Amino acid sequence: MNRQNYAFDRTNFILLAVGAAVVIIGFILMSGGSTSDTEFNPDIFSAMRIKVAPVVCFLGFVSIIYAVVRKPKDNEVDIDDNLTDNNKR
Repeated sequence: MNRQNYAFDRTNFILLAVGAAVVIIGFILMSGGSTSDTEFNPDIFSAMRIKVAPVVCFLGFVSIIYAVVRKPKDNEVDIDDNLTDNNKR
């Protein structure tokens, strides 16, 4: 099987998975209790929900974009291709 025809390699998929996990962690950090009409919850203005979680999500999205844009290296040679090339000679 010729691996040069694939747009992504293993590293791309790992970076995609890590980026998606970071985005999910960022959204989990943003979640929490809310304020109702009868009761005020000051946690909605915490630094984690307003500053840290959006930065974590942003880094996750940047990682996903890098994983999609990253070009796999062409120097990986498949052993089966070498064997078939040597048998043709």
